[in-house]
Parts: sequence; C-alpha cells; structure tokens
Amino acid sequence: MTTTATQDPQGRPGAGAGPEASGAALAVLPGVLRSALAWTDAHRTRFALPDDVLEPHTQVNATLKPLGELAQLGSTIRRTTAPGTPEHERAGDLVAYAWEQVHEGALLLELLRAEPFAAYPYEIYAAFAGYGLRHEGFEALARPLTATRAWAHTEQHANRQLGLVNSERRVGVVTHTDAGGVLSRTWLGGLSEPWMFEGPSGYALTHTVFHLTDWGRMPDRVPKKIDGYLRTWLPAWADGCLESGQWDLTGELLAVAASLPGPAPVELLDAVWPVLADVQHPTGCVPETGVPAEDPSPDPYPFIDCYHSTLVTAFAAALSLRSLRQTDERAGKRTGEQTGETTPGRERHTP
Repeated sequence: MTTTATQDPQGRPGAGAGPEASGAALAVLPGVLRSALAWTDAHRTRFALPDDVLEPHTQVNATLKPLGELAQLGSTIRRTTAPGTPEHERAGDLVAYAWEQVHEGALLLELLRAEPFAAYPYEIYAAFAGYGLRHEGFEALARPLTATRAWAHTEQHANRQLGLVNSERRVGVVTHTDAGGVLSRTWLGGLSEPWMFEGPSGYALTHTVFHLTDWGRMPDRVPKKIDGYLRTWLPAWADGCLESGQWDLTGELLAVAASLPGPAPVELLDAVWPVLADVQHPTGCVPETGVPAEDPSPDPYPFIDCYHSTLVTAFAAALSLRSLRQTDERAGKRTGEQTGETTPGRERHTP
C-alpha cells in the first residue's frame, strides 16, 4: 500500500479526501508541535557536545551539526510562537541549552581559530547571533577572516553559498556577494523542470528557501516567479515524498510552503499535515524515512535516525500555524471591511 496525500500510512482516507478536509491542518498542528518539542526537550542531553569536540578526529556531523540545528530551528520556533505559550518557552529553553553547550560562543571562537578556512563555525554562530546571542571575541576574529579573498571565493554549491550570505546578514556584516546572483544559480532559482525533482535537489530547494527567507522569517524575499513555481509544484512533490515514506523531506517541503509570501497554501497543508501527524510516534518523534514504527517504547528509533526529522516537524508546524492563522486574520479583516463590522479578538500579533 502506497501513501499519498489522500491516504494515511495505514491506508485510511486522509485529509485530502474531500471538502470536509478544510481545517484539517489546524486540527492537528498544535498537538504535533507540542509533542515534537516535548520529545526534543526530553532528549536534549543527546545534543550535548563531547569533551573532545575540538579534537581533529571528532565527527562534526554527529556533534556540532545536530547542536547547530537545535539552535537554528529552536530559535525560529521561539520567534514564531506566541510569548507565554509552552511551545515558546520550551523552544527558548532549548536554544539556551545549545548556547551553554558552545560555552556562550567561546567554543566556536576556538573552532574558528583552529579552522579559519571553514564556514561551519561561522554558520553555527550566526544561528545564535540572529537570535541575539553574541560573542565579542568571535566577531572580532571573524571580521577580518570574512574580508579575505579566500572567504569570497570558497568553492561550494550555490544553495550553500546562499546560506553563507544569510549568515553574514545575521551577524551584520557586508555580504561577500549578491544574494540575487547566487539564487539564480540554484536548482530552484533556475525554475528547473519539476519532473527532475529528487532527493538531493529537494533538499537543495528547501534550503534555498530557508536561506533566502532567513528560515521562514522573511517570506517577502521570495521572488514572484519562484512563489508561483512553488505553489504549482509543491503538492506533487509532497505527494511523491509521502508515497515513498520520505518524512524528513516532507517536513521540509511543508516548511517551504509555510514560508511563502501571501496566503497560506491551505489545500496542501490540509492534505499533508494529517498524514505526517499519523506518522509521528506517540512520544513525539518522527522517523526520517520508512514505515513508521509500532513499537510503544520511549525510543522506537535510534536518535540519529529521528532527531532531525523531529526538529523539522516542529519547525514546519510552527511556521504552518503562523501562516494559516495569518491567512485567517486577513480573511476576517476583508470580511469585516465588506460588512462594515469588526470581529472582536481577530487581531493577533505574530513575532
């Protein structure tokens, strides 16, 4: 049995089955967000850096990368959720924990000293700097390094270069190149043939949008042509990911959908979110790929196989809630303007 946007993983009719699907995303999103954040918080020590993190043999992808992702996605969730809510407070606690792990920036300074040619210490630092957490010594060393010819000519894929540009924006320095020129060289910026979509191009596409919009915070940075292209093809790509059990990439595509300017793509969110919610384990974790586990134990998957997809699910849920609520607010305002009435309680501030 394959999974599509109109079937859940067990083959039952899903959220896209008909007109009754309206509001299906909003019905599941608060629970999905709370559960994913609760799992992440319960496993926060798994993000802790080892004592030998500065040693050459340490695997960056198994240590600093997860922590950097916790900082990045946690800070976005914190900014996207309403102050005073449990989700807002928990996301803030997770970012504070990540900042403690890097010794409030001092450890990142040591990394930069050891590897002045590497971009990753700067990008991890930028995740904190964009949230308002800064280290004077790190920035003092980074300033001359990012002004070098080597920094401006580091050879990397276009979407990765766009990420570096966004990191520079967050830190507040002059960017080493024009973001528009870099965007035009990405798979997404070239409006590639949609049937050429596959795993690597899918992740390149999602991260292009994340870097362009500063992880969903600035949807208006998405050019009109790219906005139209994504609104047209995201449903087909998401359906393909559901069919093949690519839950992590599904979450990233949902985050992209919620990062577009203007009204939320409601039909897409209503069709896909109930399926992903059904994949989520009762503990809150979400597997990256494959058939969802029926194991009732607290840890049905190895940490390395679910931490990222769980964080992405929380990130996408927070953005989707913001996008859908803003769309509802706009609709309410238009209705009020047409009838000459106001609707008490419709005004809402979203950070």
